[in-house]
Amino acid sequence: MKYSGTVKNGVVVLEGAPALADGTRVEVEPVATASSRSTLGRRLRAFSGAAKKLPPDMARNHDHYLHGRPKK
Repeated sequence: MKYSGTVKNGVVVLEGAPALADGTRVEVEPVATASSRSTLGRRLRAFSGAAKKLPPDMARNHDHYLHGRPKK
């Protein structure tokens, strides 16, 4: 069975107060919260400026350069 909870003053407090006997061995694994995760934008920022010598209208006409569609 899996339980969820939070840490308060250094003690893990389980939600719903499950009936676990004193001395019961448990495993605790931290779960990343939304505020601690890196956003997609932050992860992609490492690639910003990596492409060199692109046409000046690449952003507007990327479908033309990648797929052969008419230029805008």
